[in-house]
Amino acid sequence: MREATRSADEAGMFAAGVRLGLDHLKLGMWLFLASEVMFFGGLISAFMHFKVNNPSPESSLLDVVLVGLNTFVLLTSSLTVVLGLAAIQRGDRRGLIGYLTATILLGTAFLVGQGNEFATLYRHGITLSSSLFGSSFFTLTGFHGLHVLVGICWALSTLVKALRAGYSQGSYLGVEVFGLYWHFVDIVWIILFTLIYLI
Repeated sequence: MREATRSADEAGMFAAGVRLGLDHLKLGMWLFLASEVMFFGGLISAFMHFKVNNPSPESSLLDVVLVGLNTFVLLTSSLTVVLGLAAIQRGDRRGLIGYLTATILLGTAFLVGQGNEFATLYRHGITLSSSLFGSSFFTLTGFHGLHVLVGICWALSTLVKALRAGYSQGSYLGVEVFGLYWHFVDIVWIILFTLIYLI
């Protein structure tokens, strides 16, 4: 009896959400992203505390130009996500497939660039355990890189579904929810690039 009452209550809440124009998948993604804001907020606060109170000459080894180009690559991937969503909203499945493929390639290129930067710093003796700068830098940028990797895997699964005609002009929520995550990851990188490399 209690289970039946709970199911009825949940069905009622879902129906109320639909009437208000709220989609449970999008709402869930927004709540997840809110928790991610707190997670990255803590890491960024710690990094800025160390940067202000313990300035390190090691930061001069960061290659702003190359990372700037890498940033452009990641921001371009946000554009391809927008174009892919617009394509499927027009009913252009081939366009969605092409733009998702471009997103995956651009995201992978970003990770390759980040890996190259990590390798260069490692050759200069900067590692996760070498100094306060190394630990805070690699923790912050490494977690962001992990989020990009998750996004690439998500984009691949979205691409597979698109190849199987899983999205259409009237059904593209999965692409939209993926886009929310990908844009969040890009916004976080803009903040990191500014605070780590430009300030």
